[in-house]
Amino acid sequence: MGTERTRELRRRRHRKKKITKLLARVKKGDNSVVLEKLRLLTPGASTIIAEKGLTK
Repeated sequence: MGTERTRELRRRRHRKKKITKLLARVKKGDNSVVLEKLRLLTPGASTIIAEKGLTK
């Protein structure tokens, strides 16, 4: 496997862990801050927010 593909997979795994942690924080009540971080973290944030039923 190429170096770039390996890095891409590593970034994806890291992003997945980070999203899981952020969604756990949303349940505690830090919604606005966490949602902003989620939007900055991934381009598919709007899809994740819609799936989980989160609002601003």
